[in-house]
Amino acid sequence: MANLVKKHSISSELAQRMVNAAVAKATELSVSENVAILDDGGNLKAFSRMDGASVPTIEIAQNKAYTALFGVSTQEFFDFIQGDPSLLAGIPTLPRVAAWGGGFPIKVNGEVVGAIGLSGALTVQNDEECAKAALALISDAMPAD
Repeated sequence: MANLVKKHSISSELAQRMVNAAVAKATELSVSENVAILDDGGNLKAFSRMDGASVPTIEIAQNKAYTALFGVSTQEFFDFIQGDPSLLAGIPTLPRVAAWGGGFPIKVNGEVVGAIGLSGALTVQNDEECAKAALALISDAMPAD
């Protein structure tokens, strides 16, 4: 058993509920979003492209979620790298990395179990507000052991 690691990952059911919550918030704000939920390994777990959300922002939403797997929001990630010219020049050029707001880790009891990324609205603030509506579902998401 020493060669095995126990970990948790977001369930398909929770991922879909989070997508639905983000879409509901986007509808309330009258914006169109692409909403991506990734598991802890960076695999797409749930996704929605709202009517009117632009096609290029599909990939951006997934990249924001992937970047959030570092364990911080994509805005916090940008704030960290912007102070170092070498990081600012290099990190955003990596595949699947997005260094602007709209991506958040999904944490349960401090453990990253997945990530959410949104793109497509008129502002990053809209993306973040919709993501936060989805993240509000997380309390008690971890099954008891």
